[in-house]
Amino acid sequence: MRHLAALLSGALVLLALAFVATHTPVAAAEHSSSYARSLEDDATTQLSTSRLARLATTFRGGPVTTSTGEVVDVRVSDALPVETATPEGWAEFLAHLTHGSELGQLTASIVTFDEVQEICGARALGCYGRDQLVAPGETVADALPEEVVRHEYGHHIAAHRLNDPWTAIDWGPKRWATAANVCSRVTRNEAYPGDEDTHYQLNPGEAWAEVYRLMDERKAGITTATWPIIARSFFPDADDLVAAEQDVLQPWAAPRARLYTRTFGKNTARVWWIPLTTPLDGTVRVSATVPRAGGSVDVSLVGADRKTLVRRAQWIGQRVKRLDGSVCGQRALFVRVTQKGLLGRVRVSVTTA
Repeated sequence: MRHLAALLSGALVLLALAFVATHTPVAAAEHSSSYARSLEDDATTQLSTSRLARLATTFRGGPVTTSTGEVVDVRVSDALPVETATPEGWAEFLAHLTHGSELGQLTASIVTFDEVQEICGARALGCYGRDQLVAPGETVADALPEEVVRHEYGHHIAAHRLNDPWTAIDWGPKRWATAANVCSRVTRNEAYPGDEDTHYQLNPGEAWAEVYRLMDERKAGITTATWPIIARSFFPDADDLVAAEQDVLQPWAAPRARLYTRTFGKNTARVWWIPLTTPLDGTVRVSATVPRAGGSVDVSLVGADRKTLVRRAQWIGQRVKRLDGSVCGQRALFVRVTQKGLLGRVRVSVTTA
């Protein structure tokens, strides 16, 4: 759900579960949330902009220039004690998170838990949408406000990253999503992008936000962080954390194009193997230009074993064949060009995204 005017995007939605530790089996505890509290079962998880607008008159703060030289827009509810919550303090906190240029587009509202419930919905500890972050300035159900802010900021990062052909805020940014095998998990019905309800714990967009939180906490020297709201299968290993940091600091920006050329002669091998390294999940497009119209050149995408046919190119013009395929867990592929009696130059363009 993405539209701020009526919908919650990337919300930290909490299941309405009574948190009774003495009655929670160990197996179930991995999937229940220490953030959870006994709340009324309210399916509303919408970020109400009208309520946020009304609360704006009771806020202090605005754009704050931090010690890093960055300007961060932070509003703190007047209902929070001045001694414990200031715009300057929260602006400094945000400026020292692991971040990129997206920080300058954020407006953060730090409010009371009751105000969070009014703005985000009765089952939320915080929410994010369209460059607006709402989080409590007080500890709620054992969840520190810093934890919630880090989680929601993870959504803000995803909203400003790419993961073609998928949406990063639902699937996570490209490098982490690849390291976490999100595509393969979706194929096996083990991950549910965009599901903020039934499969919240298996939602890779929410898993990304928690991985970001954990990564940033560890960089800040916090080693006691828990993993309370996402399935344990998404708990990050060292490679996942490295990929997450790269997604923040070195965002994937565009597809990569490569051009290969070979001239088939009388003594040239009839099969030309073009090895492809595919370190990131996404898409692959292969276009081949053959010597003459109607030439009998076969162009195919095959697996790393050189046997498994992934897709065969089809004619899209008199001299051009093309195929579009996907990269989902394969870290190596081959383009196979088979010459069938037609001599001359063949040019192959490969674009991976």
